[in-house]
Amino acid sequence: MATSTLSPTKHTGGSFLLQATSPHELFSPEDFTEEHHAIARTTEEFWTKEIAPHLEALQHQEPGVAVSILRKAGELGLTGVVVPEKFGGMEMDLTSAMIVAEGIAKDGSYAAWHGGQSGIGTLPLLLFGTEEQKQRYLSKLASAELVAAYALSEPHAGSDALAARTRADLSPDGKHYILNGQKMWITNGGAADLYTIFAKVDGEKFTAFLVERKFPGVSAAPPRPSISITCPCPWRTSSARSDADTSSPSTS
Repeated sequence: MATSTLSPTKHTGGSFLLQATSPHELFSPEDFTEEHHAIARTTEEFWTKEIAPHLEALQHQEPGVAVSILRKAGELGLTGVVVPEKFGGMEMDLTSAMIVAEGIAKDGSYAAWHGGQSGIGTLPLLLFGTEEQKQRYLSKLASAELVAAYALSEPHAGSDALAARTRADLSPDGKHYILNGQKMWITNGGAADLYTIFAKVDGEKFTAFLVERKFPGVSAAPPRPSISITCPCPWRTSSARSDADTSSPSTS
């Protein structure tokens, strides 16, 4: 596992812009380890061989192209950099993850797919999921066998997340939750196999659920043309079920 010998300095918000910083607190490419340089080379080679030749197809959102590249990235471990080895990841440090992010950032279209998978699509489960959930999904997310999406925004709730209207109500038999709602502007939403869906239990308690695309009641519209670097796609369900014992823990 790649590690950094520098001790992180704690800052509040953007205070680092105003406070004096000593030279030993700075981190630059000169501080990279051999593992850092190796993953930088791997990322650069991946960009040259797998992304650059398909830039026009990515920009025109040709079906299947981005997902195909994403899964090739998964074969190299680039979508599971910070995921523990026991779940099929590389178990490297944050610096390594940033090196990969920088390496693929030359094209915003693919970078959004990649970030949606390895970042917000995987990290909520890695950081807050139960052991059972991790065993069930994490290795498949790390390899991009499953495409992930983070479904927070709604037609009436973008940055104001707590204004979300999607509900989660326990079924009469108490065995699963029934989700009702609509999500919008979801990166990777049109192709995702697993959604982290934010909803309010009984219309009040804000939490998140892991919802598979194949669950009854789930429907996803195709991506919409956009000048954004993301891949906006509505996600909706009229009666999506999430087993009560596999729903992700509350984020509140």
